[in-house]
Amino acid sequence: MTSDLDMSVQELRPAEFETFYSGCWLDIFKPLAATLCDRDLAREAVDEAMVRAYARWPKVRTMDNPQGWVYRVAYRWAIDKIRRRKVERRLMPRLALAPTGDDPTVEPNLSPALASLPVQQRAVVVLGCVFEWTQAEIAEVLGIRVGTVKSRLHRALQRLREELDT
Repeated sequence: MTSDLDMSVQELRPAEFETFYSGCWLDIFKPLAATLCDRDLAREAVDEAMVRAYARWPKVRTMDNPQGWVYRVAYRWAIDKIRRRKVERRLMPRLALAPTGDDPTVEPNLSPALASLPVQQRAVVVLGCVFEWTQAEIAEVLGIRVGTVKSRLHRALQRLREELDT
């Protein structure tokens, strides 16, 4: 039997979650799409993560960074999907990112070099350099240590320099 408290929580969930969803969906999608170089996969991953957030909304809403949690779930889901398909190279074409609307602009000559990075390195470059997240924020949402963020970023930037010098 459902109590009055359960009913009020159920009534609150859709309105509160809808505000969260509409307020941060695009902010999660943009860096993920740039990281994956695959807008369709990013869209699917964010939607999947939002479904999971909705199902766990009473817990997710109390987190320090619910948006970061959704990003991490979307990122991990996308990486898992890439691994399962075993076609990572086909899912991450070495084509320039095509910014549309208010998407961040990535220099055209940088896009192929960025796409050539492993997705873990690309994630820290996109989040840190394009979206200007702090290393601590990147570490939190990717579920890695700040030192790992620093080393991935260092290696990625070194590789980008080499790629762009040739």
